[in-house]
Amino acid sequence: MNPEMLRRESVFLRACRKQVVPYTPVWFMRQAGRYQRFYRALRRRVSFLKLCKASELAAEVTVRACEQTGADAAILFSDILLVLEPMGFGVRYEKGEGPLIEDPLRKPSDIDRLRPCPRGSLGFVMEAARMVRARLRPEIPLIGFAGAPFTLASYMIEGGKARSFDRTRALMRRDPGAWDLLMEKISAAVTGLLKDQVSAGAGALQIFDSWAGCLTRAEYRRYVLPHMKRLIGRLPSGTPVIHFGTGTAPFLKDFSAAGGQVIGVDHRIGLAKARKIIGPRFAVQGNLDPAVLLRTPAAIRLHVRRILDEAGERPGHIFNLGHGVLPGTPESHVRLAMEFVREESARRKSKSFPA
Repeated sequence: MNPEMLRRESVFLRACRKQVVPYTPVWFMRQAGRYQRFYRALRRRVSFLKLCKASELAAEVTVRACEQTGADAAILFSDILLVLEPMGFGVRYEKGEGPLIEDPLRKPSDIDRLRPCPRGSLGFVMEAARMVRARLRPEIPLIGFAGAPFTLASYMIEGGKARSFDRTRALMRRDPGAWDLLMEKISAAVTGLLKDQVSAGAGALQIFDSWAGCLTRAEYRRYVLPHMKRLIGRLPSGTPVIHFGTGTAPFLKDFSAAGGQVIGVDHRIGLAKARKIIGPRFAVQGNLDPAVLLRTPAAIRLHVRRILDEAGERPGHIFNLGHGVLPGTPESHVRLAMEFVREESARRKSKSFPA
């Protein structure tokens, strides 16, 4: 099936474009991960970083997770921090501590040492994407992704995952010119990475601004929004872009203004309220609390119905979690949730969707 046929037939891509679909498409962030037995067994043999860089293994994890869960889209197994290495940073993943960035940025002049990210420097990611596209069923699209400039900048400055983001916000305020330079350098690297994934077979893109929720609305508007607008504006116009962040409810209207076709929202805001704020222009993705998947099947069905109620019958809803699948989630619960989303949404749409 050629790319144009895939765009016409994929329920997920149709929903991204706010077209009528026979059921609500569903996929989950961290679709592949520690909640899966096969993934845990693989990680006992292979480090996380090696797994990301071994194209064959990354492709296997991507496809297997999609097939086992029954998702309507596969998301490439990779990591948002891989792009930091060709820019000049060492990245380590310590058990129990998460990613650690070697020699982080500590003063504005440190920004000068950032190297441009050469196109092709993450060739193993593109090779994995090509392998995945060759193995997936034609109607299942591949989602490529990258970290948003603010989130990547926070890792560069804080040296890893942070709680208060004091260093990041201090640099923004102290030297806005240096901050803008940093964001533009990161944006250039992210743009190249996303374009390369499209060339390698990605049918949609997701940009993760995981830590943008630490900002005030004024900070987001001044220090992040202009850069996100430019970044998204540089991406291929025919490829849907999902713009996702956590903790963005206080400035969700501005977050949406950055662009993309789909706005992803976390579980800290009701989906009906989020859709009202975002407006009719965008499709929306979300937003079941990942902790619900730890509960009983009956509770999972109850909350799936609630999310579908909040989404309503307006076209343009992709069912997802408000964040990634939690490590202790039963695999059967993930598949149950996805199956029930399709079953329940198809029942609701059957009256309006032509046979």
